[in-house]
Amino acid sequence: MDVSELVKISTILLLVATGVAFLSRRLGIPYVTGLVLAGLPITELLSRRIGLDPSLVLNLFLPILIFEAGINTDVSRLHSTFKPIALLAVPGAVLAGGIIAVLLKLGLGLSWIPALLVGVILANTDTVSMIAVFREIPVPSRLSTIVEGETLFNDAAALVAFNLILQVYSTGSIAFLEGIQQLLFISLGGGFVGLVLGYLSIPIFARLDDPLSSLLLTVAVALGTFQVGQFVGVSGAVAVVVAGLIFGNLGLSPTTSASSRIILLSFWEYASFAANTFIFLLIGVEINLVTLWQTLPAILLTVLAYQVGRLLTVYPLLTAVRWFDRPIPLRWQHLLFVGNIKGSLSMALALSLPNTLPGREFLITLVFGSVLVSLVGQGLSLPWLVKRLKLSKFSETQQQVEELQAQLMTAKAAQDELDSLLRSGVLPKSIYEEMRSSYQVRVVGAEKALRDLYNRRLDEFDPQSGNSSKLNVIRRRLLLAEKGVLNEAMRKRILSEEIVRQRIQSLDRQLLELNDD
Repeated sequence: MDVSELVKISTILLLVATGVAFLSRRLGIPYVTGLVLAGLPITELLSRRIGLDPSLVLNLFLPILIFEAGINTDVSRLHSTFKPIALLAVPGAVLAGGIIAVLLKLGLGLSWIPALLVGVILANTDTVSMIAVFREIPVPSRLSTIVEGETLFNDAAALVAFNLILQVYSTGSIAFLEGIQQLLFISLGGGFVGLVLGYLSIPIFARLDDPLSSLLLTVAVALGTFQVGQFVGVSGAVAVVVAGLIFGNLGLSPTTSASSRIILLSFWEYASFAANTFIFLLIGVEINLVTLWQTLPAILLTVLAYQVGRLLTVYPLLTAVRWFDRPIPLRWQHLLFVGNIKGSLSMALALSLPNTLPGREFLITLVFGSVLVSLVGQGLSLPWLVKRLKLSKFSETQQQVEELQAQLMTAKAAQDELDSLLRSGVLPKSIYEEMRSSYQVRVVGAEKALRDLYNRRLDEFDPQSGNSSKLNVIRRRLLLAEKGVLNEAMRKRILSEEIVRQRIQSLDRQLLELNDD
């Protein structure tokens, strides 16, 4: 395909995506579902066949999506929900993949290797649609964090397991201990690569005072980390996850200028949006409705298999969370079950199946059909389910609190930027004092109003308003800060382990007593 034809096709896809964005808002359907439906007839309108290139998805789109998610993930939020995330992303994915494989072997007569490959592919959860719904309909922040965290680590786990099964297929067999060793090497090795490259990028980023140069560095880190991981034989996806988390939480420090931060985060938001746009349009282009119709019974059985796999992992694992962490409400579990949406990575992995694999085309059809059913059926029902479960209550009092918080945060951010401009000599002190005092008026007003709201007795609040959970968010951060100081003091041998353990147990009890936010 020459450059001029590539530009023409890209222009057509962009115009289609623009129309989908407009119509999806008018019709109230998820953007990504609209993209898939719009992509179905595109192939008939173009003179040349286009499709989803698995190499492009795995080497370009996937690192972009993972890195963007990483830099926007708050490690403190991730830490507070790490236990349910870890359960869903690792043992949950393995258990779901195994259940799907068994059901496909029994129902469709597949041999073990193809069944396991499809099981791993469909155990992966692409929650782009869920996050899109969450942006339009407010849900509890802990639920949103669990969804984002599961997606972040689930993609990496799926790639590791997929490559391990392919190795078994190519070599004929693999010892159990050897498989465990390789799994640990690939996963921990990827984490180490991401750790090293993420930390190495921070001092370079700190020395770049040009926002555009800083932007180029982040692109190099995102794409380069994946390639380095693949080159040394470890998981590139895990490496990018770790590098993104490190860069987002340590590289973007409070000393980073506001302009650099805005340019950087805006670019990555657009890059992620563009990657998802092309991926989901091309998913629609790649799907052949005639072939799907001919294999519809097998596709519906496959959809049933992955839903059963999700059912037998989400509810038991998240019910067990109450034994060692704050319990996950049943309504949240319903959403995590129904939100088991498949997407780009599932299709890319299906297209990456070896040509020598028996029944390869049939397996690809199963995955493509499952993705289409998932994106259309579950994607369209997800906004309705969020409202039906009453997870999006947003009272006037809660809105008032958040408006005051926004006023306080923006005023303080502007004051920090003024302080930076004064220190650098850009701003004369007289102008600095005049401008800072105007922002201080906003700060004082917002602080007074918030103090009045927080000082009310809790029974004066609307029970559904979420203000008690607002206070719990603050209390939780304070308790986590106390735990961090105690652990650091024990590590430096300032305090004895016995004293620290007693205090931490008390803090853990207080954390468990807080309501979910």
